[in-house]
Amino acid sequence: MDVRSENSGVQVVRWAKLPGQVIHRTRLQVWFIRVCSSILIWTCLVQLLTVGELWHPRFFTGFLNPINVSTRLPTEATTTVPTPPPLPPLRNYTSNGFLKVSCNGGLNQMRAAICDMVTVAHLLNLTLVVPELDKTSFWADPSDFDDIFDVGHFIDSLRDEVRIVKRLPKRFSRKYGFQPLEMPPVSWSSEKYYLEQILPLFNKHKVIHFNRTDTRLANNGIPPHLQKLRCRVNFHALKFTPSIEALGNKLVKILQEKGPFMVLHLRYEMDMLAFSGCTHGCSTEESEELKHLRYAFPWWREKEIVSEERRLQGLCPLTPEEATLILQALGFDQNTQIYIASGEIYGSEKRLAALRNTFTRIVKKETLLDPEELRQFQNHSSQMAALDFMVSVASNIFVPSYDGNMAKLVEGHRRYLGFKKTIQLNRKKLVELIDLHENGTLSWDEFSKAVRSSHEERMGQPKHRAIITEKPKEEDYFYANPEECFCVTHQQQVT
Repeated sequence: MDVRSENSGVQVVRWAKLPGQVIHRTRLQVWFIRVCSSILIWTCLVQLLTVGELWHPRFFTGFLNPINVSTRLPTEATTTVPTPPPLPPLRNYTSNGFLKVSCNGGLNQMRAAICDMVTVAHLLNLTLVVPELDKTSFWADPSDFDDIFDVGHFIDSLRDEVRIVKRLPKRFSRKYGFQPLEMPPVSWSSEKYYLEQILPLFNKHKVIHFNRTDTRLANNGIPPHLQKLRCRVNFHALKFTPSIEALGNKLVKILQEKGPFMVLHLRYEMDMLAFSGCTHGCSTEESEELKHLRYAFPWWREKEIVSEERRLQGLCPLTPEEATLILQALGFDQNTQIYIASGEIYGSEKRLAALRNTFTRIVKKETLLDPEELRQFQNHSSQMAALDFMVSVASNIFVPSYDGNMAKLVEGHRRYLGFKKTIQLNRKKLVELIDLHENGTLSWDEFSKAVRSSHEERMGQPKHRAIITEKPKEEDYFYANPEECFCVTHQQQVT
C-alpha cells in the first residue's frame, strides 16, 4: 500500500497489484471460460443427437456404440423395418362436393359398403369423408373407423383415385347451421343412376349424407375399372389397425404351428336366429325369447316367420348339431383342428357338446389367447370379428354354416388369394338329407355319399357369377366372387 500526500494535503491511498493476485485472477478467468465452453459444446452435441435421431435414427450409432460387427446381436435383433413403398401420385380433379356416409350393419356389411362408397366418390369426382360406422345396431359397438382400420393407409393408398378427408370443413358443420341433404341411395344401383340422379344434386347441395350404404351399388353391369377399384379398396386399402393385425397374425401362427386347420364360421348367434326366425333345435322358451327380440328391433321388418318353412328353404344357419353331422359326412376326422369363428353361441357351451364330443381339437380365440390380450377388444364386436376374419382368410379350409356377409367376403378374399378351399354348403339340400338320415330313410353311408356328391362343385373353384337381372338380391354377390379382379391365369380357369 502506498500512502502519499497530494497538494491539497489529503492523504490518497493507492493499492498496489501484487504479482500473485494477478496470476490468481487470470487462472479463474481461464477456468470459467473452459467450463462455459464445455457446457456449450455438450449442449450443442445433445441437440445434434436429438435432431439426428428424429431424422435418421441410426446415423450416430457408429459413433456412440463402436461395437465390432461380429459381436452384434443375431440378425433378428438388428433387422431394420423395410422402407414403405412410395405413395401413389395425387389424382388431380375439381371436386363436385363432399360425400358423407354412415355405414349400417356388422363389420363385413360395412366393409363392402365402404368399397362401394369410395367407388361412387371416384365416379362422381367427390371428396369422401372418412365413413362413420354403425353404433346403433344390435351389437352396439362404439368403434370408430380408426379403431378398426388403418385410416392413414386408407387415405394415402387411394390418393390417386379419390380425395379423402377425416372430417368436413368447419363451414359445413351443423355447429355453423349447415344442413346437408340426407338420403339413402337406391339399392343395387347402376353407374347411370349415380351420374343422372345423384350428381346433379351436388349443384344445389355441396354436401350429401348417405345415411344407409348397404348394397347400394349393383353386382353387375358396372364398368371394369370401377369393379377393380372396389377390389382395390377391399383387398388393399382396408387394412386393420396394427393392434388388430398383430393379434390376428398371432392367432394364425398359433394355429399353423399345430398343423393345418379349418375354420367353421358357426353363425348360430342370437341376432341371426332372431332376425331370420330360425328356431330349429331351440326350446319353447328360447323361441319366445328370439321372437320378442325380433319385435324389439324395428329395422328387422319381417316379424311373423314360420321357422320350419324357412329351414326347408335353406334360409337358416345350420345348428351346431347339424354342422357336426355335415363335417363328419364330408370326411373330416376327429383329429381335425377346427377354429370356431363366431360371437357367443346361442345356448352357450351346451349347444357345442355334440361338436366337441365328435371333434377333439375345437378351439376359439378365447381359448388360444390370454384374456388380457383380448381385453381391449371386449364389447367391441366388430374388432373381435376382425380377428375371426383374418383367421378365416388364412385357414386351409373355410366352412361357413350360413352365407351371410362375413361368409361372402371371406370367400371373395380366398378366391382372390388363389381360390383357397371354401366349402359352400347347400343348406337346402343338406337339410333334406339330414332329415332323411335322422328318420332312418338314409343309412350313414348313403347320407355321407350324398353329402359329398352334392358338394363336389362347391369347393371355391373358379366360376362366373350367376346373374339374375330382375332379382339382384338373389344373384351371386360381387364381393363373394369378384371375377373382374382375378389375373388372366385364373380367369382362364373360370367355367
